[in-house]
Amino acid sequence: MSGARLGRVLGLAAATSLALAACAGGGGGGNGGDASSVKIGFMGDLTGENSAIVIPPYNGAKMAIDEYNAKNPKVKIELIKYDSQGKADQATSLLAQAVNTDKIVALIGPAFSGESKAIGGTLEESKIPSISPSATNSGLAGNGWKYWHRVVANDNDQGPQVADFLLTAKSPKKAFVLSDDQEYSVGLAEAVTKTFKDKGVEVETDKFAQAASDYSSTVTKVKAYNPDLIFFGGYYAQGGRLLKQLRDNNVTTLFASGDGSLDQQLVSGAGEQAAEGAVIACPCNIPSADATGTAKAFYDNYKKTVGSDPAIYSTEGFDAATAYIKAVEEGKTTSEDINNFLSSVSFEGASKPIKFKANGEPENNSIFVYQVKGGVLKLLGKSSEAKLGG
Repeated sequence: MSGARLGRVLGLAAATSLALAACAGGGGGGNGGDASSVKIGFMGDLTGENSAIVIPPYNGAKMAIDEYNAKNPKVKIELIKYDSQGKADQATSLLAQAVNTDKIVALIGPAFSGESKAIGGTLEESKIPSISPSATNSGLAGNGWKYWHRVVANDNDQGPQVADFLLTAKSPKKAFVLSDDQEYSVGLAEAVTKTFKDKGVEVETDKFAQAASDYSSTVTKVKAYNPDLIFFGGYYAQGGRLLKQLRDNNVTTLFASGDGSLDQQLVSGAGEQAAEGAVIACPCNIPSADATGTAKAFYDNYKKTVGSDPAIYSTEGFDAATAYIKAVEEGKTTSEDINNFLSSVSFEGASKPIKFKANGEPENNSIFVYQVKGGVLKLLGKSSEAKLGG
């Protein structure tokens, strides 16, 4: 091959390489300005013991992005999932891959509070915007992070509202509040405890390890205290086991929990008879088959796309993805531009009107109450209006 021809070939190869790089687009930080596609991550427990809380928001996010890409937009979005199993150390290593190797421009998640706390600082340093569909620990909003957001009410909203509901429904004089040692569990239990005490209820508390399976020490304390109600601030995997052991030891007191327990596996873990009457609060309104309007449209589309009914935080996952979609539609394809866009985004979401406060919290918060009836979780309504059954 002649030198001149070799030069032309090398020049063509270099030009082709540059064109391919431009088409790839979607880098982190300041990259992706002329992108034809961008990468957005989804991080959470997708295969662990509490994955039923995270798979629905992932499905919702994927549904939103698939609908967007099907319109053949100028800039497409690639959704990359990162299965942290809800563990802070796994979230940390996955984030390094997401930022440095995959070059995501934004993140949906993390789903849980502990992993959110663990990687929030790194997201901030990397200037990668995040929107969690389900992390509720109130302290996350107090870190001064400018790239952190969530579309769900925090535990300082959830805890007092579910406590007020229980106070109205049961007028307890004594309550026992339990948690395991996970970030979310502790935060929600503390919020409920404070409200009970502020309202003159006598409260006893106890905490056990997340990995524990025998709660006999805790059960003994609860039984001896003989409370008027029990509140557990944790996830359904632990909640189901706890509830079963309480009932096996003839503790029949009303059992209540928060959004982390809002899954049918709470019932299967405890047993249908043991779980009957249990109350679960959630900053989520799950669309049902008899919904109307926007909620009905979401229900039908989710059912058709995913093959199952919407579940906890499916609408919040959809809304988190939609916020990013709206940014990309406005030509915001770098992390910094997307983050700036989030400060003023405002739209009617599937879960609620979506708008962020300066600290990343959602402007609109409502808490809903569910109860196990006939082995199935039934929506009772907003905590301010719901009536306890059974």
